[in-house]
Amino acid sequence: MTVHFSSRVDISAPNPIAAAEADARAHGVVLGKLNDSNPTRHGLAPAEVPGVYTAEPRGPRPAREALARYLSDAGDSAAGSAPVDPESLYLLSSTSEAYSWLIKLLCDAGDAVLAPKPGYPLIESIARLECVDTIEYQLRFDGSWFIDTAAIEQLLYSEQGERIRALVLINPNNPSGSYVKPEERATLVRLCAERGIAIIADEVFYDYSLEPFDGNARLAGETGVLTFALDGFSKMLAAPHAKVGWIRVSGPENDVIEAQRRLDVIADDYLPMSDIIADRLPELLAAAPAQVARVRERVRGNLAALHGMLEGDEHGLVDVLRAEGGWNILLRVPSVIDENELVLRLIESHGLTGQPGYFFDMTSNGYLAVSLLPEPDEFRRNIRAVLDTVAAMLG
Repeated sequence: MTVHFSSRVDISAPNPIAAAEADARAHGVVLGKLNDSNPTRHGLAPAEVPGVYTAEPRGPRPAREALARYLSDAGDSAAGSAPVDPESLYLLSSTSEAYSWLIKLLCDAGDAVLAPKPGYPLIESIARLECVDTIEYQLRFDGSWFIDTAAIEQLLYSEQGERIRALVLINPNNPSGSYVKPEERATLVRLCAERGIAIIADEVFYDYSLEPFDGNARLAGETGVLTFALDGFSKMLAAPHAKVGWIRVSGPENDVIEAQRRLDVIADDYLPMSDIIADRLPELLAAAPAQVARVRERVRGNLAALHGMLEGDEHGLVDVLRAEGGWNILLRVPSVIDENELVLRLIESHGLTGQPGYFFDMTSNGYLAVSLLPEPDEFRRNIRAVLDTVAAMLG
């Protein structure tokens, strides 16, 4: 089935002047502009930000080429060793902005996207700002997390499924830490292709495997269905302040062409990528492998310390759910303890706050999300505070 695109993006035929300009560009003719209001073309750029600004909706070409080389060398996309095409990439300031663009691209007001639960509430908030609904699908836990693909299939073929335009997959999910399994992926790609639904694959935590199963792979480069893979420096470099994210578009050729026609319009309206940051992209990408390794060492070390503390705890009241990847884990506490009361007690007794499971729409009581990023001594103090508080509340 053909992918549905929103009616919000104007891709009508250009006026005669715009068509003539495009024809001139295609033949290598550089036209002067009577109305050129770009100050950098007229010697007015400040010395602090020199150069001539050229508005490229997908992001400056040299920056996209550098990113494409990096992703190609990483070789962990769905397309295997196939080089990443710079033209498949869109540079922007964050994955949050990417979600907003893609919802504009795919959804009219009143349409819906499928998003995982438990999950971070950001998607629902962004969708609401676009006047779009989110419909949740469940990740279920049975010793490890899995996607209820049968329930998704039932939903897609229901009356409600007629307004679903995209399936959001977080690979790995936050806070459950679960990767999309190969058999889940095959089923979901088939279902989305059958129903004309695009996949939005958020893979910002992909490189931070903790206790993974075999067979995990990025959805970036998926060819079986229109796929928008999101990533960025917020997690790759542990640098949310760098404000660099990207979209990689892949899928059946005709769907990709139609998607990019429309996405180019959105990108041209926003032009979010700063040349100042784009010029530093090769340098920042060169730092990425070492930075990923540094963060991975920290989170794996803290997870190992957590297992040791839980195994050695005399009360044995707290457990941790298997975390396949990411920066966060879910602690499980006795369900007789109210999650709000637990966090309030931590605030009162230890000066610590936290996010209980219901913040992420966990289906039952008794969970607490914990970051694996702190310095080891601080992390141990945090876990000790949780263990002591739980014991005191049940004492």
